[in-house]
Amino acid sequence: MSIPFIQEDDVERGVATRVSPLVRRIVADNPSVFTYHGTGTFIVGEGDVAVIDAGPALAGHVEDILDATRGETVTHQFITHTHSDHSPAARLLREATGAEIWAYGPAPGGDDGATPVDESEDRAFAPDHLLCHGDRIDGPGWTIEAVHTPGHASNHMCYALDEEMTLFSGDHVMGWSTSVVSPPDGDMSAYLDSLEHVLERGDAILRPTHGAAITDPAAFVSALIDHRRMRDRQIIACLNDGIGTIAAMVETLYATTDRRLFPAARRSVLAHLIRLVDQGRVAADGTPDERTRYRLNTAA
Repeated sequence: MSIPFIQEDDVERGVATRVSPLVRRIVADNPSVFTYHGTGTFIVGEGDVAVIDAGPALAGHVEDILDATRGETVTHQFITHTHSDHSPAARLLREATGAEIWAYGPAPGGDDGATPVDESEDRAFAPDHLLCHGDRIDGPGWTIEAVHTPGHASNHMCYALDEEMTLFSGDHVMGWSTSVVSPPDGDMSAYLDSLEHVLERGDAILRPTHGAAITDPAAFVSALIDHRRMRDRQIIACLNDGIGTIAAMVETLYATTDRRLFPAARRSVLAHLIRLVDQGRVAADGTPDERTRYRLNTAA
C-alpha cells in the first residue's frame, strides 16, 4: 500500500486560522525540508484556552500567539516532544502569560553522540507538570487526553481532544512525510507499536504539528505501518544481495530521494536494522551504528 500523502497549499504564516469549531492554528515562520511550511501551533477552546506545541523560540511567533489570544487566558500549554521546533517558545509564552507547561518529560539527558539530522533537542525544556499516558486535563468546553507515543522521540506525547474526536499527532504521524526515527532516542519497534495504538484508537481526525489534517486516519496509519514493514523487507533484500552497509543501502533504497534527506534516511535505516538485529533476523559485526557492517543471521 502506498502512503496517501497530503500536500498542503502554501499557508499564511503568523495568522490564526480556524480549522474546527474548537481549534485555531498558527504556522510559524520556520519552513524547511523537515518542518514543511513550518511548525503549526494549535489553540484549543475559547476564553480559557490551551496551546499545543508553542513552537520554536521566535519572538515573532510568540507575539502572533499572544495577538491571537488577546482578551483570552492561556491556561495550559501542552508539548508533544522536545525537539527545537516544538518546545522552546513555551518558555517565552509562560513568561508572557504565566501559562504552565504540561509534557511527558524533559529532553533525554546527555549527549548521545547521534548524528544531527533534522532537529536539535531543547535541553533547557523544563515542564511544570509531568503527564502519563491516559492522563486527562479539562478546560471550559474542552478535554485533553495524553497519549504516549514513543518512537520518533522517547518522550513524544500526542493529545486527544475528546469533543472533536481529534488527535494532535505532533511528529508521530504527519500527512506530508514519514517521520524520522533516529536512534538511540528514536526506536523503530516502539514507533510501530505506537502506530498500532493510534490505529486502534479510532480517532476521526489527526492534526499533525506540520502540514494538513489527516481525515482518514485508519487508512493513513495502516499505510505507514505497511511502509515500515516493507522497509524491513527491502533491507533484508539488500543484505541478501550482499549490500551490508547503511550508506550503500541508502543509495539503493532512496535513489530517487532528495540527497539532503540522506542523513535522515541513514538514521531510519539504522533504526530498522537495530530492530532486525533485536529480532535475530540480522547480525551485526559489532555494535549497530552507521559504520557497522550487517549480514543476514543464517543461524536464525
